[in-house]
Amino acid sequence: MTTPVALTIAGSDSSGGAGIQADLKTFAALGVYGASAITALTAQNTRGVTGIHAVPAEFVTAQIDAVFSDLDVGAVKIGMVAQVASIEAIAAALSRWAPRHVVLDPVMVATSGDRLLAAEAVEALRTRLIPLASVITPNLPEAAALLDEPVAASEAAIESQGRRLLALGCRAVLVKGGHGVGAESVDYLVDADNTIALAAPRIATANTHGTGCSLSSAVAAGLAKGENLEQAVRHAKAWISAAIGAADRFSVGHGHGPIHHLHRFY
Repeated sequence: MTTPVALTIAGSDSSGGAGIQADLKTFAALGVYGASAITALTAQNTRGVTGIHAVPAEFVTAQIDAVFSDLDVGAVKIGMVAQVASIEAIAAALSRWAPRHVVLDPVMVATSGDRLLAAEAVEALRTRLIPLASVITPNLPEAAALLDEPVAASEAAIESQGRRLLALGCRAVLVKGGHGVGAESVDYLVDADNTIALAAPRIATANTHGTGCSLSSAVAAGLAKGENLEQAVRHAKAWISAAIGAADRFSVGHGHGPIHHLHRFY
């Protein structure tokens, strides 16, 4: 029996709702063993981020090498990378270890509005990490920021931005529609051949902390289990919708509370 393994390379959220903590909860909820390489520590809660302490790039490398040298990693999820030096370290490690699947969530701003990626690191994200990704998972503002364009407001504009992101070198783009409007939240999976629209009812809740991190991790979990990309995305979309729907069972913090990663269990 082979145990599916996924590695998250991301920042730590001290309140437990996003980042490394959300990723590991997601992997566990979906039957995947989770490993981690931490790029930054954040002092954070449901109201916002009050401090960021970047991990030295050489220690990011050491963590990644330690995992790959021992564990059979089926998929990698990359979240908060914080700084240029970390991006360079991650890109070098991925090139060296050549994982089968890489899910890149281009985290730039937290749910609270706090910036999580240095402005000068955006170009490094575009040129060094995106070309190594099996799929990137920007939300609507992140897609626009990566292209230095206004936020897309129509299906045609979203697909067009997805195609231009694809041209940066990744194999697929999942543009997340949670920041859109309307009765449904529609995500768009764009690859060289197709665009697939994935709709789910939009859920009215303030408890959305960690949603983007967790959806990307759920995609990585599916890929680690051997699903193809469309299967992994469809299953991740269904799971994240249920986790958001169950979020109001929690009363955690006084701002944007967390989603319920383990809603299947309690």
